[in-house]
Amino acid sequence: MKIKLILKRVVLVLVALILLVLLSGVLYQQIGSWQDRRRFPQQGKSVALGPDFPNVSLNMDCTGSGSPTVILESGLGVPATGWFEVQPEIAKLTRVCSYDRAGYGWSTAGPLPRTTDEIVRELHALLEKSAEKPPYVFVAHSFGGYNVRVYTQRYPQEVAGLVLVDCSHEDQLNRMGPHLQKFMADENAKLESAAKFAPLLIDSGFLRWTSGLDQPASISVEKRREFRYLELQTKFVDATASEMISFSDSAAQVRQAGNLASRPLVVLTAGKISTEGLPADLDKKEMADFHDTWVNDLQVREAHLSTKGKQIVVSGSDHMIPFEQPQAIIDATRDVVAAVRAAAHPPLDSPRK
Repeated sequence: MKIKLILKRVVLVLVALILLVLLSGVLYQQIGSWQDRRRFPQQGKSVALGPDFPNVSLNMDCTGSGSPTVILESGLGVPATGWFEVQPEIAKLTRVCSYDRAGYGWSTAGPLPRTTDEIVRELHALLEKSAEKPPYVFVAHSFGGYNVRVYTQRYPQEVAGLVLVDCSHEDQLNRMGPHLQKFMADENAKLESAAKFAPLLIDSGFLRWTSGLDQPASISVEKRREFRYLELQTKFVDATASEMISFSDSAAQVRQAGNLASRPLVVLTAGKISTEGLPADLDKKEMADFHDTWVNDLQVREAHLSTKGKQIVVSGSDHMIPFEQPQAIIDATRDVVAAVRAAAHPPLDSPRK
């Protein structure tokens, strides 16, 4: 009887300790989130998308003046604040807007799945509700390229030019070697699992406790803290996981979008192999072969989407050009804006001094 009583007390103590740890983790997360909200206030304003998108509002931050208006479309997993090096400089040239896709940053969650088709519908509603006026020059990074290409196909009269910053290509998954394809499939499976357990892992403080502030190394620790705050939200995990899992569906939608006619187009291509987030034992030759395909085939084909397209290889940067070589984006945007203005009849407004 004494042994049973001792075991019962041990179990009760263990349960109490587990509950104490969980409560401590919840308190740790709540205090951290409260501090982050005070430290990182919303940049921009929330715009409700209307009855076709119930309970969906997107955060939009517009600065500068003049025409055409530049719309910044982020890559997968990067909130609008990721344009912090680029937007202030473009604002000196013309009107420029960054925005958080549904689930990102200060935007609400949106309907799943998060395909390019759905993202484009929401972006069009955002631009209408915000009263921003075309013509637009789209500047897109990575997965954002899918979205602006489909937007151009759906609303051709609104888009005057584009800058594609190391943007995804609809054939890229098919051109990867077997080890890279397996890695991508495994990552999708992990994301799907992470989305299921995200509320528990976030609310318990586990992700805040285990997530470091060492990446991305090319930006300040303070900006990394801001990214961590925006990423430690269930809506963000759901959105990014869905965008990644739906990547092939989005590629099929882009494949139907056609070309970009004669719009001014600059394709910026990362000259360095990007290894961030990849396992150290991934086949190096396979990675090098795909990088060669990326630079000399897939990105070239993107430049050929327009009769006025050109490719610029950014030799000093890997995939994260907005962080590593933002001036390349600023210069390319300046060139496209100038080309759009030169071709406009009547001439477009330049920035007010």
